[in-house]
Amino acid sequence: MAEVVKMPKMSDTMTEGVIAKWHKKVGDKVKSGDLMAEIETDKATMDFESYQEGTLLYIGAEEGKAAPVDSVIAVIGNEGEDYKAALNSESGSAPAEEKKAEPAPQANAAPAAPAAEKPAAPAVDTSNIPAAVIRMPLLSDTMTEGVINKWNFKVGDKVKSDDSLADVETDKATMEVVGYEEGTLLYIGVKEGEAAKVNDIIAIVGKEGTDITPLLQSGSAPAPQGGGEQPATNEAPAEASAESQSSTEDDSRVKASPLARKIAKDKGINLNDVKGSAEGGRIVKKDVESFTPSAKLAQNTDGQKAAPAQQPMSASLGEIQKEEAASAKAKEAAAKAGPTITLSPFVGEEKFTEKPVTQMRKVIAKRLSESLFTAPHFFVTMSIDMDAAIEARGKMNEVSPVKISFNDLVVKACAVALKQHPAINSSWLGDKIRFNEHVNIGIAVAVDEGLLVPVVRFADGKSLSRISAEVKEFAKKAKDKKLQPSDWEGSTFTISNLGMFGVEEFTAIINSPDSCILAVSGIQAVPVVKNGAVVPGNIMKVTLSADHRTVDGATAASFLQTLKALLEEPVRLLI
Repeated sequence: MAEVVKMPKMSDTMTEGVIAKWHKKVGDKVKSGDLMAEIETDKATMDFESYQEGTLLYIGAEEGKAAPVDSVIAVIGNEGEDYKAALNSESGSAPAEEKKAEPAPQANAAPAAPAAEKPAAPAVDTSNIPAAVIRMPLLSDTMTEGVINKWNFKVGDKVKSDDSLADVETDKATMEVVGYEEGTLLYIGVKEGEAAKVNDIIAIVGKEGTDITPLLQSGSAPAPQGGGEQPATNEAPAEASAESQSSTEDDSRVKASPLARKIAKDKGINLNDVKGSAEGGRIVKKDVESFTPSAKLAQNTDGQKAAPAQQPMSASLGEIQKEEAASAKAKEAAAKAGPTITLSPFVGEEKFTEKPVTQMRKVIAKRLSESLFTAPHFFVTMSIDMDAAIEARGKMNEVSPVKISFNDLVVKACAVALKQHPAINSSWLGDKIRFNEHVNIGIAVAVDEGLLVPVVRFADGKSLSRISAEVKEFAKKAKDKKLQPSDWEGSTFTISNLGMFGVEEFTAIINSPDSCILAVSGIQAVPVVKNGAVVPGNIMKVTLSADHRTVDGATAASFLQTLKALLEEPVRLLI
């Protein structure tokens, strides 16, 4: 009798698993204890063994696809056995092709008179169609959609099972999508640069000439381009008459094309000043683009010079009236002041570029917005004298196998201080607070696409040289886009350092579910008072952003006091 195999719950926080790799294919013999698949959870990638014996009859989750915990991922039974009964017995776990397709709504249908409800459309049988759908895979634990960066094949091309069909941009990186099917690429459902949700149909591969309409209907994919009527566009032709414009400007009745009128408006050009080159003196795009206001201005200036400047004076018995005398004096003063400067209109053009938001930027926006507007932030700033740290770092680098940076000193000092202040190393979990006994420090690393936070695990137990080596390795992997999910998961405290940019002070947004993040600024050479005398000093400001749900002000201040003491006496880091 056929038995279903369900997605197991492999960790306490797991809600779904991704099939990283199948080690068996349909038709293979399976024994109890055989490795069937590798499953990626929210924590790690684990082996999944079979507890049944028989033949693998059905695979319900493709490689790279996510399946909820307790959903059917396979069926094992006797060779040739009908497994559909086993699938149907599991509510909501039947294959997509066994479900009934819903009729597509008519977009332009006229309102119909009330009628009796029609029965549901019959199920679409796709079992005999020699083609397979390719869906958007789940390529990271936080991915909800992917952007097709590039298609490596076009419709009609032959593809092999190990060919890379496309490059997909996720919230973490750009990865290849392998179809695992052989045949002809029959359909592409998502254009380059467009996004598709996880599990959406992005392509169909099969035998050349196959009718793929049933697959599209059953999979709720968009209709192929060119199929059906195209909606009429509302875009006006470039040569439409200017009379259709509703402009209230002085040049609204000038004959001009809509495009020419738009360009003129953007550049601040009055169409009355432009000479049209089209039929009937109509102004077109090239007339506006080639227009220079200097010629028109010169004509106006010459006209003003040619106009009589003097007005007849009215005299009575040889005496000049008071008004005319005042006018004469004003003209005399203007002549002494020099010629009047007339500024020509400045013609500019506003330009901008719009780019689609990357998956990484979407995740950054979502998570930081949730943190800022959910966690009640408060900020505590402290100045630290770094003279002793500068001297100690120089001596350490004389013997250290790797160059130790000031950021490495801050990481180590934070790790030691966190052990003394467990509230700072806590996490808000809604109905409870988790006090982490381990110290995993996230280091914010800037990359071209956004921000990543790799984690130095168990930092309190590591030497400065080990911390320095790990941070440098993380920075290199981030730049090369080779960081793995295990590299950025599990932080209990975060550090963001902008000191290398000369930043004197800033605040950072908490990296949830951590309770705190430390913003580290640059070391500034400033005068300080020591032993009653003003002397040169090296001061570094740090600001702790804390979640007031888990941390109080006094606790945050006490943590910074400990951090300050450790950095001002670095020898304490070695104890």
